[in-house]
Amino acid sequence: MDLHEFDLEDLLLAAMKSEVESSKLYTKMKKKTKNGLLQDKLEFLAQEEEKHRMFIEDIYRNHYPDNEVVLPRETPVPLPEVKFSKDTPLSILLKEAMNAEKSASDFYRSLAERFEEGTKLHNTLIYFSKMEIGHYKILETEKESMEHFEEGDVYWPMVHAGP
Repeated sequence: MDLHEFDLEDLLLAAMKSEVESSKLYTKMKKKTKNGLLQDKLEFLAQEEEKHRMFIEDIYRNHYPDNEVVLPRETPVPLPEVKFSKDTPLSILLKEAMNAEKSASDFYRSLAERFEEGTKLHNTLIYFSKMEIGHYKILETEKESMEHFEEGDVYWPMVHAGP
C-alpha cells in the first residue's frame, strides 16, 4: 500500500477511525452469534483494536500536541469498510473483516516506513502489521469452521463443559 501521497496527520486519524470501527464491528458480531468461543474471540479482537487505537492516538498527540483528536467521517486513505447489518450472514461479515485485517496489515507496514527503521515507533507499527495478520488468521479459522456446517452459527450449549 503506497501511503506517500498522504499527510501523516491524515494517516493517523484514518488509523484511529479504522480501529474504532473495527472494535465496534467485532462487538456487534459478538452479539450476533450464540457460539461462546466465537464470542470470546470477537471480544478479544475488539479489545485488541482498542489497544491499537490508544497507541495510534499517543503517536498523534506526540506529533500534533496542539491538535484535538477529531476522527473524520470519511478519510482520503483507502481502507476497506465493513458494512454491518443484522441481516448479513456472519460468514460474510467474517470474510469482509478478514479483508479489512489484511488491508490494516498492509497499512501499518507502509506507515512504519514513515519512521526511522529500528526505532520503537517503527518496530511497534511492524508488530501491529503482524498482529493484524494474526487477527486475519483467527477470523479465517472461524470462517472455515463455519463452512463445515449447513447453519452459519451452530451452537451446542454444553460443548465446552468439562467432565
